[in-house]
Amino acid sequence: MAHEDGALYWHDPDPRAVFPLERSRSNARLLRAIRKAEFTYTRDQQFAEVMRACAEGRDSTWLTEEMIDAYVGLYTAGYAHSVEVWQRGVLVGGIYGITMGGAFFGESMFSRVSNASKAAFHELARHLKAQGFTLFDSQYINDHTRSLGAMEIPRGDFRKALRDAIKVKVHF
Repeated sequence: MAHEDGALYWHDPDPRAVFPLERSRSNARLLRAIRKAEFTYTRDQQFAEVMRACAEGRDSTWLTEEMIDAYVGLYTAGYAHSVEVWQRGVLVGGIYGITMGGAFFGESMFSRVSNASKAAFHELARHLKAQGFTLFDSQYINDHTRSLGAMEIPRGDFRKALRDAIKVKVHF
């Protein structure tokens, strides 16, 4: 993560926020709102655009051009992925992250219309479950990730889950 001084730092929080994939479900009200919005989804079609949209309008300096370039390199190598949410042909939401084996590390999401980031999250969680991923990491918990089902676990438990997840053979 980039900090205000421009340097990049490794973060390994304790506790660690994760989304339990086995319990990931949308509530009926949200599902109705998402259906009504008539969103469509793609994966890995607009990776850099999703990253840039995640950086839009944020005061924080953590998502710098240097970081975007690094992640685009990971995307090109097959390690970084995105889910894009479209409404009438316009990119309105998305989420991106990194994969290692059966672990997905969610980095950031954005929404230009109501519920688009939630739709991206639920589409991603559905896809990860379908592909056999076992760990969906969020690093830190906040009100938004908590509302999506994130929970905190001790760093030791996270590291054990990670050791197991990276041995899983899956394709994004």
